[in-house]
Amino acid sequence: MTLAGDDFDELVRLRRRLHQHPELRFTEHQTAKTLAELLSPLAPVRAGVAGTGLVVELASQAPGPSVLIRADMDAYPVSDAKDVPYASRNPGVCHACGHDVHMTVAYGVAARLAANPPARGSVTVLFQPAEEIPFGAESGAAKVLATDALADRRFDAVLGLHCWPELPAGAIGVDRHTAMAAKDAFRIELIGRAAHAATPAQGRDAILALSTLVGLLHAAVARGRDPHELVAFNIGTIAGGASQSQVAARAEATGTLRTHDAAARARLKEIIERLARQQAAALDVGIDFTWANEMPAIRNAAELVSLAHAELPGTADVVDLPVPPLTTDDFALLGALGPSLYVKLGVAGEGAGAPLHSGGFDVDERCLAVGTAALERLTRAVLDGRLTELPTPAEAVPA
Repeated sequence: MTLAGDDFDELVRLRRRLHQHPELRFTEHQTAKTLAELLSPLAPVRAGVAGTGLVVELASQAPGPSVLIRADMDAYPVSDAKDVPYASRNPGVCHACGHDVHMTVAYGVAARLAANPPARGSVTVLFQPAEEIPFGAESGAAKVLATDALADRRFDAVLGLHCWPELPAGAIGVDRHTAMAAKDAFRIELIGRAAHAATPAQGRDAILALSTLVGLLHAAVARGRDPHELVAFNIGTIAGGASQSQVAARAEATGTLRTHDAAARARLKEIIERLARQQAAALDVGIDFTWANEMPAIRNAAELVSLAHAELPGTADVVDLPVPPLTTDDFALLGALGPSLYVKLGVAGEGAGAPLHSGGFDVDERCLAVGTAALERLTRAVLDGRLTELPTPAEAVPA
C-alpha cells in the first residue's frame, strides 16, 4: 500500500494500531513487524537492527544529497489512563511520549517518497528502538551506531521530530540552536553500618545521611548556576533500609542533571560529586558515586534551521523557539552522522492536554498530516539542493 496525497485516514489507523500495542525498549517485536509489513512493498527494509530496529532505503535514479530520518519506536512504562477505543492493550505500558506519532509520520514520509520518487539523492529512514533509557541502561541510538547498519555513512541532513504538547496541532516549533539539553544521570549509594534502632550510636545511618544530602545537593546546584544558565536538577528515586527497627546500612538515590552550556555542565557535575563525597565523609558513611547515560545536547544546524523557516510556512505554522527546553533525547548521538534538525510537532487540541510521560497523554491527530508534510518537504528540499540557495541564518530566523 502507498500513500497518495493526504491520506489522513490511513495515518490515523496506523497511529491507533501502534498506540494499542505499545512495547518497551528492545522488545518492539510486534511494532517492527507491523512497520515492516507496510514498508516492504515500498523499499528495501533491513530488520533486526540493534535487535528490533528497521532501516529503510529509498534511492533515486541519480546520485545526489542524502537524508536520514529517524523515528523512535519504544513506549513508556506507565499505564494508559485514557478512555478511548485505541487505548493501550498492554497493561503498564503506553505510548506516553508520542513515539507512535513519530513512527506514523516517518512511515508517511517514506510512503510519499516511494509514490513520487525524488529525481536524485537517497533517503534512509531509521526506526530506532529504546530511546527511553533507565539509569545505566543502553541507548538505542548508541546500539544502532554500534552495528554496521549506518557504518561509514555520512548524510547531508539528519531529520527528526518530537511531539510537543505545548504547541497546537498545525504548528512546527524550530529551536534556533539547541533543540534538547544534555543529560547526565547519577546514582549515589551510601554505605553505613547496621545497628538496632534502640542503639543507634553503634551504627552509621545511611538513610539519615542521604536525606541530609538531598537538600544540600538541590541548594548547591541552585547556587552553583548563574542566573542566565538553563539548568534542571532532579533526584527521582530513593531506596534504602531493611527494617523499621534497624539503623539503615544502605541507601541509594538516582537523579539527573540537565544543562545546555558545556561549561555549566562540567562545573555542576563537579559540584554534585564533590559535595556528595564530602557529606558522606562528614557523616562517616561510605559512598559509591556513579555517572551514567551521559547524553549530549541536540544542536540544530544553522543551515537546516534556515531551511525550515524558508520551506515550512504554508505546510505548517512555523514557531520560532528562542528558549530551548531541558528535555533530552538520544537523537543527539545521530548528529555524528551529519548536520541535524530536530523540530517540535504541535499536538495539542483545544484546551490543555496531559503532559508527556503521563498516562493521559494523547494528541490531536491532525498533527499526523502536518508532521508528514513537514518532514517530506524538508527532505525534498535537501535533495533538491535548496541548502545552497538559502540566506544566512540571521536573515532566515525571526528575531
